[in-house]
Amino acid sequence: MEDLSQKLRQYIKIGTPAERRIAKYFSEHLNELPFETASSVADRLELSPMTVGRFLRSLGYHGLDGIKVHLKENAPSLTSQLPNILEQLQKDASEGRPLATQIAEQVEMLQHIYNLAGQPQWHDAVATILSSGNVFITSHPSLAGIGRYFRDRLTFARDQVLFLDGANGSYIELFGEPSEDGLLVVIDSPGFVTSRLLARSARRAGCKVLLVTGQFTEWAHEFANITLSLPPQRANSRENLSAIMALLEYLAISVAHAAGETAEMRTRRIEELQGIFAQAPLR
Repeated sequence: MEDLSQKLRQYIKIGTPAERRIAKYFSEHLNELPFETASSVADRLELSPMTVGRFLRSLGYHGLDGIKVHLKENAPSLTSQLPNILEQLQKDASEGRPLATQIAEQVEMLQHIYNLAGQPQWHDAVATILSSGNVFITSHPSLAGIGRYFRDRLTFARDQVLFLDGANGSYIELFGEPSEDGLLVVIDSPGFVTSRLLARSARRAGCKVLLVTGQFTEWAHEFANITLSLPPQRANSRENLSAIMALLEYLAISVAHAAGETAEMRTRRIEELQGIFAQAPLR
């Protein structure tokens, strides 16, 4: 990367007028070049595509694709850039830039989940999901899409995972027969008034309860075996949707990782079956 930057600086100083214009544009827009073509650069600079192509060859590249490959292979790692990125983000957020403020909050949320993933209750949640005979997942109707997605993610690691939408009004799938080795995952939210009753009823029916909820849910200790707490909800946010989605996604990843070879075999089998049934003609 340094070699390319150095060549561009040299052309900015000693190149022809056209070369200086192209070199200056490349130098100032390196991050945007992967989305450009020689023709689009030529249009921006009011030059011919041949002039741009000739300049690229003088740099040692066969067209703009060559420089794109160079940028990809020599891109600095995100880890090395992270301190500078966070510093700039905090600066922009302190200046009141709305997008920077939102992204800074997302970083804090991910930090909370990362810390939570190192706690005993996280490991208990993973182990219980894998060891239970049946896993039932339920949520407020507004979060049903997230609940079903979490169900689908868990099926890559194990069988017998069911989402309960409560549409039949009875939750018969969970309470029809005693299930002493069952697990109910309750994705809690402020509007889910049934969550406490479900957790209590499941415990009484012999199921364990994994509760994903806010930090100050008073009944969690009484009716949940395991509680995973979401980051504090922002005052201007009605739902902690991004935090719920991130927590469940990383929990599913942890479950698949803990399942090891079993998850790998199931993933391959699911892909095989999708290949069979997705291409099957309707008759």
